[in-house]
Amino acid sequence: MKPNRQDSDAARKRAEEALFTAIATLRNAGECRDFLKDLCTPAELQALVDRWQVVGYLQQELPYRRIHDLTGVSVTTIGRVARFLTDGFGGYQVALDRLKRQRPRKSSATH
Repeated sequence: MKPNRQDSDAARKRAEEALFTAIATLRNAGECRDFLKDLCTPAELQALVDRWQVVGYLQQELPYRRIHDLTGVSVTTIGRVARFLTDGFGGYQVALDRLKRQRPRKSSATH
C-alpha cells in the first residue's frame, strides 16, 4: 500500500473486495489476460507470471537454486511462494487443483 493513502481499513477492504469481484466476473483466460494487462504495469504482470511459474517448479520439487537459474526469480521470493503454497490462504492450491481437473486425461491407447 502507498504510505500516503488515507483510506480506512474498511475502505481498503471494500476496494479489495471490489477488485476480487471484478476478477471473478471474468469468464476465460483471454478476458483475464486483457484485464490484467490493463490493470498491471508490464513489470507487475511479469512478477505475477514469475510467481505462478515458481509454483509449477515447486510442484516438481525442484531445488530453489535450480528454480532461480530457470526463472531469475530471487531465492527469497521463491521461499515466499513456497511458504504461501503450503501455509497461505489456499489460492495456489485451488488453482492447481482446478487446472488438474481441466487437463484432458491421456488414455493408455495414446502411449
